[in-house]
Amino acid sequence: MRRALFLLILGGVAAAAPPFADPQTEALVWLQKMASAAQRLSYTGIFTYQSGGNSETSRITHLVDATGQQERLEVLDGSPREVISTSAEVKCYLPDDKVVIVEKREDYKAFPALLPPSVGRLGEHYQIRLGGTARIAGLDSQQVILKPKDALRYGHQLWADAGSGLIVKARTINERGETVELFFFNQLQISENIDPGSLKPGFDTEGEAWRVHNARALQSLTAGKEWQFKASLPGFRKSAGMIRQSTSGQEATHFVFSDGLASISVFIEPLAGEKAEEGSYAAGAVNVYKRIAGRHLVTVLGEVPLETLKRLGRGVEPRRK
Repeated sequence: MRRALFLLILGGVAAAAPPFADPQTEALVWLQKMASAAQRLSYTGIFTYQSGGNSETSRITHLVDATGQQERLEVLDGSPREVISTSAEVKCYLPDDKVVIVEKREDYKAFPALLPPSVGRLGEHYQIRLGGTARIAGLDSQQVILKPKDALRYGHQLWADAGSGLIVKARTINERGETVELFFFNQLQISENIDPGSLKPGFDTEGEAWRVHNARALQSLTAGKEWQFKASLPGFRKSAGMIRQSTSGQEATHFVFSDGLASISVFIEPLAGEKAEEGSYAAGAVNVYKRIAGRHLVTVLGEVPLETLKRLGRGVEPRRK
């Protein structure tokens, strides 16, 4: 009788329990929540960025209203800098040089908006699972771990506010298990009552001393069709192709490849007689690879392993006419 009662209770518990959820599916649900939160929430906060032994603190104010998204990023350490972005364009203010750089907003991603609108494809090239919980900037958070399935990309660890889903901490890990980049909020307030006036630039650029550099590019996936990429990178797709004009007035072809999380930029510009150096180096979390292709300099950069950049860059060649 007792055994029958035990089996009856056990059967009832099993029937009431939710079906077993695939760990990656559950983690992807969290990633989608993170991606959506960055697009729909208004917030203000102070965060720290660390890379290569350097540290920088910034204040971010993000407003979402009927007109779309607006954001102001102020660097609080060292030389003053500000980035003002809207749904249409991005303006970078460099007061030391009295320069404003204006660019059409394309795939602008910055902390905490690090994820693509849809995260479904990330599972193709990353093993994704939930990590532990932590308290960050006074908020309970859930960790999601993305481990690359190959040697072409870095690993990532993301922490999301348990309530809103907004990313509050992000770590990038290289192939040696070292942290190459770290973002984390020190203070964060999620609120619908953001003063639109707080998104105005803190510099008066009306004076004659300020120069405006219009870096808007001619966007087209067929731009640079005279160039071919002989080496493919699994998971990385060409997301943009454009013709840019540098501050020197010279035109350069710019391609962007992305796997949805990591991005690689390829710049191709004529040498015009000047001496160019081939080789590679690192600038914080960003690796850079340069080589000469005919009479052009090919520069490949991104937050991916150096060998990934070399593999892509060595396959860039002009098409035969």
